[in-house]
Amino acid sequence: MTPYSLPIARDERVSALRAHLRALQLDGVVIPRFDAYQGEVVAEHDARLAYVTGFAGSAGIALVTQDDAVIFVDGRYQIQVRQEVNTNQFEIAHFFDAPIEQWLAANGTAGMRVGVNTGLVPNSLYERLETAMATCGGRLVPLLDDAVDAIWPDQPAPPLAPVTVFPLDHAGEDSPAKRQRIAAKLRDMGADLMVETQPDNVAWLLNIRGGDVPMLPVAHSTLLLDAQGNVEWFIDARKLPNDRAGLDAPGLTLAGPDDLLARLSARAGKAVVAIDPAFAPVAVRQAVEGVGGKPVFGFSPITLTKAVKNDVELDGFRQVHVADGVAMVEFLAWLAETAPLRLAAGNPITEIEAQTRLRAFRAEQPGFVDESFAPISAAGSNAAMCHYNAKPESNAPITAELPYLIDSGGQYFGGTTDVTRTVMLGTPDAAVRQTYTAVLSGFIALMTAQFPLGTCGHHLDALARRPLWDLGLDYDHGTGHGVGHFLSVHEHPHRFGKVVNAHPFAPGNVMTIEPGYYREDGFGLRVENQVEVVAAAPGFLRFETLTLVPIDLGMVNRDELTRAEVRFLDQYHAQVRAALSGRLTPRAQSWLDSATAPVFPAG
Repeated sequence: MTPYSLPIARDERVSALRAHLRALQLDGVVIPRFDAYQGEVVAEHDARLAYVTGFAGSAGIALVTQDDAVIFVDGRYQIQVRQEVNTNQFEIAHFFDAPIEQWLAANGTAGMRVGVNTGLVPNSLYERLETAMATCGGRLVPLLDDAVDAIWPDQPAPPLAPVTVFPLDHAGEDSPAKRQRIAAKLRDMGADLMVETQPDNVAWLLNIRGGDVPMLPVAHSTLLLDAQGNVEWFIDARKLPNDRAGLDAPGLTLAGPDDLLARLSARAGKAVVAIDPAFAPVAVRQAVEGVGGKPVFGFSPITLTKAVKNDVELDGFRQVHVADGVAMVEFLAWLAETAPLRLAAGNPITEIEAQTRLRAFRAEQPGFVDESFAPISAAGSNAAMCHYNAKPESNAPITAELPYLIDSGGQYFGGTTDVTRTVMLGTPDAAVRQTYTAVLSGFIALMTAQFPLGTCGHHLDALARRPLWDLGLDYDHGTGHGVGHFLSVHEHPHRFGKVVNAHPFAPGNVMTIEPGYYREDGFGLRVENQVEVVAAAPGFLRFETLTLVPIDLGMVNRDELTRAEVRFLDQYHAQVRAALSGRLTPRAQSWLDSATAPVFPAG
């Protein structure tokens, strides 16, 4: 229990944490952004990194010692973190280029004791931290109780959102069949049991959805699956409906949310247990080894299976992208008509007003449930922060001087969407034209790629970067990610990026393609479509677009486009026009006809 009874001011939290560490005889503590489920989106109860540092981004980790405080974030957040964190308290470091383990190895001292909550940190990170501490002569100390929780007197309670059954006509496969498929993979691995701690994997396997975190329809829960397909599901029973039809299937038993480690200890003796080292907390591995079990490490077979969508899921994706395209076109038509008038009247549309209006257009579409992530509605220099979220204190007007970027998506019963468009009310300068044209060329290069079976995301990433590289430019984020089916908008395991991703594409994968360019204190540009991986020539694959939204050509140096790029744009816009025409208001239909006109009109 926390010794503090009153809320602690933000700038006093580091001091309070240090005092608590001294009481524990610790020299430092690791504060991860993720929760016990390694989630990208965390509940308010689990926002420990934000509580101590003020950083609200979706990825990061901090280290607080008696003398230093460092927060590590990746390239997406290097600007944002400096706006949210007190840099008089925290040093800013790069999550990948200068990671926490490197800092500890270089700055740690002999005898140093650094605490880690083993229920939050995955095995792969824990091992790197252990090695770093051994290098400096220190020690990593497992913590049973979280150090941040001890100084958080007004910490919100864990979420208790209701669980619902995801119907078969959306899922395309019932839960018993999924469990048998995964059980067969466990037998192939020589495993007796697997631990699953990722809520989106649990949701997919059991055909359930929840609402424990914003914009991600999952329930915080974990499970054990054995090689015969039997499941122990660890969840707070208060989340479950009174009518448990579809949940009380044969081979499925329920237990409390805190019982996982105890049940694992009871079952893992002499067993081979499959563990995902990148996502399962290290406490899972320690529980298995503590009773003589043998962990076998690898990507969760649920993660790998879930990434290949079935025919029902793919059909759902295609349908919701028509609905999402309607919403986006209605929004872009509204923006094109209203923004210049409001600007001339001295009352410009703001970032928050724009994203609110877009949500309203999506809410009119059938099957819409929620946004799929906090929208990035970014005008002018705010768009240089590629994961910017508008707040009242940063809410900028959309003007004619610089581009406006809108990256958003929807959660629909039939699928999850994610799309980015960049538009401009006025005339772009030469720098915007040059870089936007390069971004668009890279986008088209990847969208039109045909590639052999066995190709992974890192093999293709450079296609999207090449036009920017030719200008001596680049962007510090991946070029795309997997997308879940009414689940996580950022789904593992597939990624486009410079870092090796050893997961070949297969028909049925759903990805985003989203190159960009960001000039600090200047502007930001990105174009993003969602795509389905499909079969092409024998032995080859390609991408088929799911997103149906016109691409703004007002910032393009059209004469620099190749004939192949012009052909792609004209064909894509014809596809968008054919799919959406007749579903729009007259204003949006007129805008669509203009926005999808040929790159070079005849005559």
